[in-house]
Amino acid sequence: MKELIENIKKNEGFVGTPYNDTLGILTIGYGTKLPLSKEEAEVILKMRLKSKIKSLEKQEPFINKLPLHVQEILAEMAYQLGVNGVLKFKKMWTALKNFDYATASKEMLDSKWATQTQKRAEELAKKMLNS
Repeated sequence: MKELIENIKKNEGFVGTPYNDTLGILTIGYGTKLPLSKEEAEVILKMRLKSKIKSLEKQEPFINKLPLHVQEILAEMAYQLGVNGVLKFKKMWTALKNFDYATASKEMLDSKWATQTQKRAEELAKKMLNS
């Protein structure tokens, strides 16, 4: 199976952005036709989320001491904003290091992110507040 995968990768080539293949079909990656199925999209979501969580834990190892639902809030923010994006919430991180979830919630809402994705930000901030 490993050799098969390597042969397909070699013959298809990798393109990380959507392109039209020789038949004009929208394609990405190693010859993956678009649109994706819901199952394929979920595999990608899980893979990327796992990577974001690992990177976030590397940058802020203390998050493993936080309640699981707080870790999940941070993981969702990292998925949406990228790890570097969520790390820019300096006052939120200071509050989290002090286990001050009310201030962390307030700082989440005091952001450009909260104005751009208001419903999501309010939902996550409410979960944070209730920690």
